Amino acid sequence: MEDLLQIQPKFKPPLDPVYRPVFLAHQRFAEAVKQSGKGVDLKFALDRSSGNISVFSTRTFPEGHPQSAAAQRHAERVLKFLLWQRGGGKVFVQGPESIVSYLKKAYTKGGERAFDADFMANVYERPSFEVEGVSEKDFPKSNEASAPVGRHLEGCRIGFDAGGSDRKAAAVIDGKEVFSCEVVWEPKINSDPQYHFDGVVDSIRRAAEHLPRIDAIGVSSAGIFIDNKTRVASLFRKVPKDLFEKRIKNLYLDVARKWGNVPIEVCNDGDVTALAGAMSLNDQPVLGIAMGTSQAVGYVDEKGFITGWLNELAFAPVDYSDGAPMDAEWSGDKGTGVQFFSQDAVIRLAPKAGIELDPKLSPGDKLKKVQELLKSGDPRPLPIFESIGVYLGYALAQYAEFYKMNQVLILGRVTSGEGGNIILGKAKEVLKAEAPELGGKIKVNLPDEASRRVGQAIAAASLPAIKK
Repeated sequence: MEDLLQIQPKFKPPLDPVYRPVFLAHQRFAEAVKQSGKGVDLKFALDRSSGNISVFSTRTFPEGHPQSAAAQRHAERVLKFLLWQRGGGKVFVQGPESIVSYLKKAYTKGGERAFDADFMANVYERPSFEVEGVSEKDFPKSNEASAPVGRHLEGCRIGFDAGGSDRKAAAVIDGKEVFSCEVVWEPKINSDPQYHFDGVVDSIRRAAEHLPRIDAIGVSSAGIFIDNKTRVASLFRKVPKDLFEKRIKNLYLDVARKWGNVPIEVCNDGDVTALAGAMSLNDQPVLGIAMGTSQAVGYVDEKGFITGWLNELAFAPVDYSDGAPMDAEWSGDKGTGVQFFSQDAVIRLAPKAGIELDPKLSPGDKLKKVQELLKSGDPRPLPIFESIGVYLGYALAQYAEFYKMNQVLILGRVTSGEGGNIILGKAKEVLKAEAPELGGKIKVNLPDEASRRVGQAIAAASLPAIKK
């Protein structure tokens, strides 16, 4: 029987012949369900907290259909995407019983998606993650809430962007950048909380030297933050749990106290990317994608507000190939965004391009080495960035199934230099050919070099409101 989820693309990444994009799989699956004449609704309601519920609907095959195995796999992958896009401590499912049973088994302790279940339970402070099958009459109604963020320009502000390979800071006076800097650091391999605290303070100090005073500090960082407290962040993965609770959870609040207890606002770096796009383009909705140590994604809706969604698409599937690369470091899953839209993608593809990188180099230095080769005229890095561009084109078409967007902004170290232009050009080519109805609607933007590297720090500076 034909595998509906393994579709060979028209545009093949030069260095990844087994790649099978999710967008094409979903197209084929939807068409097969429609042609069967027997399609049924499959609905998900993701319960986050405080009554916030996000609903997503699609169609699938009915109970007992010959394609039931494909339907179960499709449902699991869609739910996985939704969880990392929107978040949820509990999910209500309306659909065929075999799909509900499959999801319950997968998203439980010891199940195929145990990592995802444990993560969501931790974020939303629940004893355990739960999947519950419900009837149509008991299916929850959508209750989304969005809130304004940033765009505060008055006063003397500092924006800090915590990356996995470097930390950036910008000093801003009444919306104008007067100083910016980047400092290499290695947070992901350091277990001492003092290392992290000292690094943040050092960047703040460098920016503060160019301001007459500090009115507010805005922070952009990978991870999940609630009330300016760190809930989960890959940057601090080596910090022991007890020290995380004692020192890292309130890290940025402690930094604010050190600098006179000034107003501080901490936001996911993907959301800051989207905010930067909305501010510079004067348009929304905007999807921001930062390709750096990991893949950070953020979203600003039609009102210019953030949604409260996780937008952690580093863990969301973009490749359904059985031979897709594995996220061995965290989730243990195949084909997730981190392996396609981060420095990990460049490092993974480099040997296939005939580039051997010194294993003693840090991941950030390995990326820099590849970029230096490209700048010098070496042709070997070209297919690396062309492959990432193909990935991005198909992923944007896929993301449009889950996000409304007029603008896409791509930032981060991977997009620095000529590599960013190669990625952008190939992504636009794929999007125009494979999803023409989107190619003319969605504008994909690559900011100038300075904005690519420190744009998030500048946007971060606008996050806190200054009380009069």
